[in-house]
Amino acid sequence: MPKVAIARSAEGFVLRAGLEAFAQGVAEPVLIGDMEETRRIADERGLDISPFRQIHITDDEKAVFEAVQLFRHGEAQLIMKGLVSTATLLKAVLNKETGVPHPSRILSHVAVFESPLDKRLMIMTDPGVNIAPTLQRKVDILKNALDVARKLGMEEPKAAILAATEKINYPAMPATLDGDILTKMARQGEFGNARVLGPLSLDLAVSREAAATKRFNDPVAGNADILLTPNIEAGNVLYKSLSTLSGCTMAAVVVGSRVPVVVPSRGDSDASKFHSIALASVLAKRSDS
Repeated sequence: MPKVAIARSAEGFVLRAGLEAFAQGVAEPVLIGDMEETRRIADERGLDISPFRQIHITDDEKAVFEAVQLFRHGEAQLIMKGLVSTATLLKAVLNKETGVPHPSRILSHVAVFESPLDKRLMIMTDPGVNIAPTLQRKVDILKNALDVARKLGMEEPKAAILAATEKINYPAMPATLDGDILTKMARQGEFGNARVLGPLSLDLAVSREAAATKRFNDPVAGNADILLTPNIEAGNVLYKSLSTLSGCTMAAVVVGSRVPVVVPSRGDSDASKFHSIALASVLAKRSDS
């Protein structure tokens, strides 16, 4: 069973997710943080953390440094954010001297969920890391998402490059031009065995009925496996719309380095935090195979 290093573990929901992951045979938590506070919170919630390794560190930067070092030395296979900021954790992962060795490409945030329309497994990106990605950054974000899709068994992933319209409207809507260029790059083989279509509005990406009504004939239309949003605002709104309005359980990790990083939002449910650990565990195992 892989070990997940939890940086600043004195947080009830994160503790519960870590113990649930252990109970389900997904991952074993390694607790890093203020152990007196962690034990107090665990006791309040009736959680037994005594079987797990506990490392007493009260400083944020030292805690995330320790989590990364556990990965570097093979003592943990996953890293999870507790009571630290995402920026502090990712800074430690990216540190050129002490961070995760040789990141594969830029970091990006991916979320996996079950479509509320037809119960298919879908991926969206990037709701939490890249603020206003350039075209080149979108190339890397898409490659990260395609890598996740393939590890989840999607042999020919279908990716929709989202925008407000399926028509190019540049310079007023730069995302529409990005979508068109990414589509042409895919046709030239840049993304391997994958179908990419953009720009595409959300309804055309996920609804077969909408695609039929608008007479939009493409294998991606209505059948997208991956939704790539134009920027972090659109991604964050879509993520939270799915989780709060549609009740989707979101499994989200930061990918692009050699270790999947679990960075739960404070508003994520216990189930989302648990499923995020499970997703990270699957990705880590399939990276090694």
